[in-house]
Amino acid sequence: MTGPVGIREVAERANVSVGTVSNVLNKPELVSARTLALVQSTMDELGFVRNDLARQLRMGGGTTLGMIVLNVANPFWAELAHACEAAAEAQGHTVIFGSSDQLDGREDRYIDLFEEQRVRGMLIAPLDGATERMNRLTRRGMPLVLFDIHAAGGDVCSVALDGNVGGHLAVKHLLDTGRRRVAFLGGPLHQVEDRWEGAQRAISEVADATLTHFDTADQTIADGRAMGELIAALPEQSRPDAIFGANDLLALGAMQSLVLADDVQVPRDIAIVGYDDIDYAASAIVPLTTIHQPRQALATEAVRLVLDHAATGGAHEHEHLLLPPRLVVRESTAR
Repeated sequence: MTGPVGIREVAERANVSVGTVSNVLNKPELVSARTLALVQSTMDELGFVRNDLARQLRMGGGTTLGMIVLNVANPFWAELAHACEAAAEAQGHTVIFGSSDQLDGREDRYIDLFEEQRVRGMLIAPLDGATERMNRLTRRGMPLVLFDIHAAGGDVCSVALDGNVGGHLAVKHLLDTGRRRVAFLGGPLHQVEDRWEGAQRAISEVADATLTHFDTADQTIADGRAMGELIAALPEQSRPDAIFGANDLLALGAMQSLVLADDVQVPRDIAIVGYDDIDYAASAIVPLTTIHQPRQALATEAVRLVLDHAATGGAHEHEHLLLPPRLVVRESTAR
């Protein structure tokens, strides 16, 4: 079944009257336990969401989009959300936001909320690719775009930066400056696997280069600072001479620890590259070399795809866009 599901469809599937479905929604005490359970299970099966007024708005072409980011405390996601808001506003739409904080339950609750609000479409940075629930949403007619490289080939549209190319660019730059012992900071690994694979590819191209993974529970300044302290405490002969942070926060956190160490200087002893090119990167105590994510292009394409899907409905063909990264060289990797 495609498009919004109403109480008539629920009544027909459950073989009860429309009045009975209305009572289940508004006066459940008037309905027997058996009928209540039957109607509720039918609603779940059909994907019924109660909100008749919003349903009317959506059928007429609502102007609200819902957006879920991984962590609004990360400046990259805040900057991307702002860019999406501007891109949507240019098309006469507004955006309401939620942050999953990388929690499954929180992501699901925001999807529930946006369904109840009958938004015209959703923009989601998912925890772990396209879930079956997200695929069901699109099959029922909900326009959905993921900011995720792993969504390619699924039932949803996606826009992402080519992280494999980005990882390769970052580490190749470090190797080109003469560094040979590279540390990769990032985790959980499945969230940054494309960048890790790109880094490995660059290392494989230089015979005497090595790559060590320093796993982190999250991708925050604090996680980066902890890894920087660990690296600074290593014996000089086994210490990396370069760091590639899976995002700018990890790289900046590591830099904070290293510049406070007595016997380490950045970039003389350890060069550092980040990923995202958040606004803070250029103003760090040692301006950070990083991989630039084109937030405006990501936002523009995502909004275009979700509104195109909303306008064309079942005729929409899913697109999976992979945008090219760009290396921005600053003082943190000076020779």
